Amino acid sequence: MNHNQICNPKTEVPTSIIMNDCDYITAQLACEKDMSINMCYALNEASNETLYQKIYPIFEEEKQMQRYLYELMFRKGWYILEKAETQKITQKANQTEQKLQELI
Repeated sequence: MNHNQICNPKTEVPTSIIMNDCDYITAQLACEKDMSINMCYALNEASNETLYQKIYPIFEEEKQMQRYLYELMFRKGWYILEKAETQKITQKANQTEQKLQELI
């Protein structure tokens, strides 16, 4: 295992031309991400407050489902994160703070 990776033990799934659990969840996660992006567009463009109020709870459900699927994949070892170096995190935080100060 790479020491720069954060992951759980991988749950093995059959490898064949038939979709397995990992394939299904990966496809569903991609779908949820796309739906979330499209819901953002709908919220940004909603000119009617009633429409906005109807769309927003659906958007929240999409984000919760997306998070649930990501966490499920991570727990099963199908989603691997890489550790960021402290120096890179600090550098990015400083850049973001600088940009924020420019806006104020």
